[in-house]
Order: sequence, then structure tokens, then C-alpha cells
Amino acid sequence: MSARRRREPDPYDGLLLVDKPAEWTSNDVVVKVRNHFRLSKVGHGGTLDPMATGLLVLLIGKGTKLSERIMAGDKVYEGTIRLGVATTTQDRDGEVVETREAAHVTRGMVEVAIQAFLGDIEQVPPMVSAIKKDGVPLYKLARKGQEIERESRKIHVYGFDILAFDNPLVHFRVKCTKGTYVRTLAHDLGIALGTGACLDALRRTASGPLTVDKAFPLEEILACDRETVSPKIIHLANLIAS
Repeated sequence: MSARRRREPDPYDGLLLVDKPAEWTSNDVVVKVRNHFRLSKVGHGGTLDPMATGLLVLLIGKGTKLSERIMAGDKVYEGTIRLGVATTTQDRDGEVVETREAAHVTRGMVEVAIQAFLGDIEQVPPMVSAIKKDGVPLYKLARKGQEIERESRKIHVYGFDILAFDNPLVHFRVKCTKGTYVRTLAHDLGIALGTGACLDALRRTASGPLTVDKAFPLEEILACDRETVSPKIIHLANLIAS
């Protein structure tokens, strides 16, 4: 009886780290890459909002089996919070619902307020989110002007640091567990300061051990063909061994 031939590894099974540009949805990137390289199966390891940039982990072929492992990793973000403005989506893309004076706020006041958002905290997800109620994503209900009660979720914030303060802009870095809505952190910080606030910019710099400095700009990826993109893919065998 002849020995079973070992299947050669597929060069497209694994992860492709993308530095997502602003204004693209995560699904836009998935569809574009799948169609461009004629791949049968592509997913991602954690959504980024359209306004956000940075690390988007694409799961290709059998790499999709690592979805839970990738999504479970802690995340690191850098971004900017704008004080004095509250919006329907808790970020700059939403409709402004309230403006307040924030000129009196100092860096010290922000640093004190941030302490309440460290460690284990309860966070109420925003209406504009992919969380489902009776099978319907909340953002679809929000588009109809509906707002429903949402249960809070426990998250953990390892660090929430101010990188620079230029009132009304707070530049920050946050390390947190999966499922954390950074725009809700911004919104809730605004409530704590009594000024209102929204997320003005966001960039994901890490997901678990994967970092954005190892990612490729989407434009560079789409300039490749099937042969030249293969070396950019982190092969599945290397991931399982790590």
C-alpha cells in the first residue's frame, strides 16, 4: 500500500496584515482583496470602523479557522478625542447632538477622569454597532431612529494614557480587551468631564502579538498579483507553531 502523499501547504492559507485606510469598511477590504486575488475564502479578525485606520487582520483560506484566536487578543489603539462635542455615533462621523464649552478643561482634569476607566469596567455598547437584537444589528435600528436598552458588558482597560493635550483635543493610547468600543470610552469620558466628547481619530496599532508595523498599506497589497502577494502572507503553519 503506497504511503499517502502529504499535501503541500497552500501559500494563501494564513494571515495578511493590512494597514487599513480611512473611509473603507472592514468588509470593503475583505471583498476587494478576495476579488483582486481570486481567493475563495477571506475574512477578518476584528472590525475597524470606517473612520479608523491601522491593523486589520485578514484571514485567508484555512486561516479563517484562527478567527476566534485572533479576535480574542487584546488590542492597542491610538487616537484623538474631541471635547465639547457629542454625536449620534460617538465619533466624528455622526450627527452632532450637543456642544458644550470645554475651554476650562486641563490635562490634569482629564488625567483624573481617566482613572475611572481603568481596570474592569462595565461598558454599554453604542446603538450604532453590529450587536444584534432579535437578529437585527443595532445600527439598522438606529438608522430608523430607534434606540433600545442595551445591557452593559464587562471589559478591561489595561492602560489609558494621554500622549498630548491641546484643548479641545486629547491624544491618547489605550490597551484593552476585545469587545471594547473606544468611541464609547471617548463618549463616557466626555460625560465624566461634563463637556461631552466624541472620537475624532482612531488607529489600531496591535491585535494580540500582531502589530501594525508589520502590516502593508492596502494600496501596496492591491498593486501585487497572486505571485507577489504570497510572500506577504503569514503562513498558517508558522502561526500554529507560535
